[in-house]
Amino acid sequence: MYALTIAGGRGERLKPLTDDLPKPMVPINGRPLISYQTDWLVREGVTDIVFLCGWKAEKIRGYFGDGLRFGFHAHYSLEETPLGRGGAVRKGMGLVPKSEEQVIVLNGDNITNQSLAMMIALQLRKRAMATAMLVPYPSQYGVVQTGEDYLVTEFIEKGRLPFWINAGVYVFDRSIETLLPEIGDHETSTFPQLVKERRMAALKSEAVWLTVDSPKDVREVGDKLQSGVLAKAVL
Repeated sequence: MYALTIAGGRGERLKPLTDDLPKPMVPINGRPLISYQTDWLVREGVTDIVFLCGWKAEKIRGYFGDGLRFGFHAHYSLEETPLGRGGAVRKGMGLVPKSEEQVIVLNGDNITNQSLAMMIALQLRKRAMATAMLVPYPSQYGVVQTGEDYLVTEFIEKGRLPFWINAGVYVFDRSIETLLPEIGDHETSTFPQLVKERRMAALKSEAVWLTVDSPKDVREVGDKLQSGVLAKAVL
């Protein structure tokens, strides 16, 4: 099974950590953020990982090499000029054998332990061209619950809002390649087309999902990983 991971982001909001590193290579507890992702992919049965690289691609290749010591075969798709996420995925699809029926595609700054088998099963059951992982929308503020008597009943730190958001983890049918933009973002071009044609599915997931967008996230995600949150989660 092949996975394509979008790993060329500059991570402007993480400066100065990203002054000389692509965002997925930012260290979390002494190892690159994306290495937690590759460990999960291998556990889920992925044998080949295509790194969609741009900014500081040599840092990714220098760490993973051929991938064999990490349990997978590493491939690299290099953007000479920015193609956008959709364009990068389309270019990377050229490294995936035509015999592969389902391909995992994901953002390189995500950490999760979602079962890929569940997502693939849903994709096949719905005969979808793409299946997205959805996660609960976390509130950036503390939530306060009150009773009808106006007395506070509970404080909830970063509670959940009644919405689901795109986690940036997908299963793509291999034939989606020609529907992807050569330059641009698949989320604003290909996905609306698939939704209109009712060929896109989504799995509401309660699995762990961690992403890093700020220096504060680096600390918080590091603490969660040290606590063993990935092992504790029930999928």
